[in-house]
Amino acid sequence: MRRWPSSAARPRTSRASWSRTCPSPARSERRPILSSDPRAELEPIETASRDELQALQLERMRWSLARAYGNVAHYRRAFDAAGVHPDDLKDVADLARFPFTTKADLRDNYPFGMFAVPREQVVRIHASSGTTGKPTVVGYTDKDIDTWSNVMARSIRAAGGRPGDIVHVAYGYGLFTGGLGAHYGAERLGCTVVPMSGGQTEKQVQLIHDFGARIIMVTPSYMLAIADEMKRQGLDPAKSPLEIGIFGAEPWTDEMRRAVEGTLDMQAIDIFGISEIIGPGVAQECIETKDGLHIWEDHFYPEVIDPQTGEVLPEGELGELVITTLTKEALPMVRYRTRDLTRLKPGTARTHRRIEKITGRSDDMLIIRGVNLFPTQIEELLLQDRRLSPHYQLVIARPGHMDELTVRVEPAVETAGDADAVQAAAKDLQHRIKTMCGVSAKIDMRDVGGVDRSMGKAQRIVDNRPK
Repeated sequence: MRRWPSSAARPRTSRASWSRTCPSPARSERRPILSSDPRAELEPIETASRDELQALQLERMRWSLARAYGNVAHYRRAFDAAGVHPDDLKDVADLARFPFTTKADLRDNYPFGMFAVPREQVVRIHASSGTTGKPTVVGYTDKDIDTWSNVMARSIRAAGGRPGDIVHVAYGYGLFTGGLGAHYGAERLGCTVVPMSGGQTEKQVQLIHDFGARIIMVTPSYMLAIADEMKRQGLDPAKSPLEIGIFGAEPWTDEMRRAVEGTLDMQAIDIFGISEIIGPGVAQECIETKDGLHIWEDHFYPEVIDPQTGEVLPEGELGELVITTLTKEALPMVRYRTRDLTRLKPGTARTHRRIEKITGRSDDMLIIRGVNLFPTQIEELLLQDRRLSPHYQLVIARPGHMDELTVRVEPAVETAGDADAVQAAAKDLQHRIKTMCGVSAKIDMRDVGGVDRSMGKAQRIVDNRPK
């Protein structure tokens, strides 16, 4: 059995004044997480009154709308067609009169048609993979990079990070915004960054072990793959040096949180971002409450709409998240439809409003024989059964006239050697999917390791239907 390095051998944030823990159903003993005065080091804007925040939003929203209208032909045409002008914004509620922006708009103006500055002023370009068409291109001025670094530093601090922490970044680097966004934010906070990127899972474990990272930033599905590799190497994941995981880039459930925290004895904290808005760091869960993600409203204005009608919904109702940037120079976004489903709620640990944990997207919804189904509904059922691994895929096929759903899953390592238990788990899962989700599914029980592991964002859906 290999041993993790002693905690005394690596720098740690002082725990002398830490006074509370955040219990998880997975474990009765948790590590202390935050000082007794968590608001002492916050930026003033994080605790500003709602009146102060809304006054700042109105000022910045007017600036952003005028910038978009004056510098981007697409916005000028869209505003004119909708019969609105930036001068019509007298109150933040007037934003609802302005047209939405979609991913299709970015693709229609590929590559640089949505930029509000000359290309020469753009210091960095990121882009989506383009697997469903042309990639969506996002650009940043030097000031945009500075803003992004600041909101990411704020996010890492809200998650429990402190200057001097070792932060292991396992988000992908490159055109994907996750790795560099996390990297610049951690450096801005004053942390030591390990820019590992995704993949090379054996090496991930080695560097976590050897360097003694306190924080990891990674997708939750890949975190579980790293935990599997720890076990394979004879290491107990619960005794790793990791204390905080900042997880994003894919929807994940509270059941997944409990699985991660129970396996690794760490705090699993949610982060939200979207490349078209800025990247990671748009919203962050605070470690002292873990009750939703505070949107940094001094930079990003949120709305929740009915995805069918486009009407703005009252606070607390489930709908699609729409975001308007307030400070972006190179790529202002006006009412960008994220397709993420959530609710807006009042602030708690900060005065900035919260969004509920995002567990689905309007464009990820599957319709199987007339039944609406999200991958996270299956994930929740899987993680309730300790006989099953959290790794899964949903395979949709249409061999005849009707869609068929197959759930690829594998047993937990502890169950794999018991054929009867494996068969019973498959049967029970099939029954629960039918009962709880209202759809019939076949269960494809693979051997341990038989479901493809994610090196970044998990591929939950395999659609084999004819195009």
